[in-house]
Amino acid sequence: MRVNRPPPGEELNFGKAVTPRPAASLILLREGSGGAEVLLVQRNPEQKFMGGAWVFPGGGVHADDDGPAATAVRELEEEAGLRLPPDAELVPFARWIAPEQVTVRFDTWFFVAAAPPQAEPHVDGSECVDARWIRPADALAAHRRDALLLVFPTIKNLERLAETGSVAETLAAARERPVVAVQPRVVVRDNDASVLLPGEPGYDDP
Repeated sequence: MRVNRPPPGEELNFGKAVTPRPAASLILLREGSGGAEVLLVQRNPEQKFMGGAWVFPGGGVHADDDGPAATAVRELEEEAGLRLPPDAELVPFARWIAPEQVTVRFDTWFFVAAAPPQAEPHVDGSECVDARWIRPADALAAHRRDALLLVFPTIKNLERLAETGSVAETLAAARERPVVAVQPRVVVRDNDASVLLPGEPGYDDP
């Protein structure tokens, strides 16, 4: 993926790599009339880190959190005003580690879960200013039109979500698929930054 400048929260770091902070996000799904819909929240545009971006509810792991899954549940409640029932199934979906070449780094686990019936988000207006249910394919199309600001891990997770048509199919696929940590690399040539994934040409170049 080639970008002329890094998106919000991915400012380049030309010094020593920062140790990534543990984090977690919750991919919440519900059945819509046209297939599975995912909950996205919009971060406050005034925030320095990913300001204005549409993301899955999530954040850094706190010392008193009982693991990344508990972080994901807590962040869903804090950012979207939604509480999952105690017996809700959270399925590991992906793990993304921010490139060494960016200033703010997280090591983020993404979990997928089905939304409770009639779940409607309520943002606090401070950290997050808006929320919407949207089909993954529609979110990606809006991003291509510059109508929805998305960052790289969100885009890649939405692409995978778009491969399954229903909540049940997505959960079933996630249960069967092992989670492998992915750490992109940012390569800058001629003032142009390329985000490369493991296995892509140039990823292992010096």
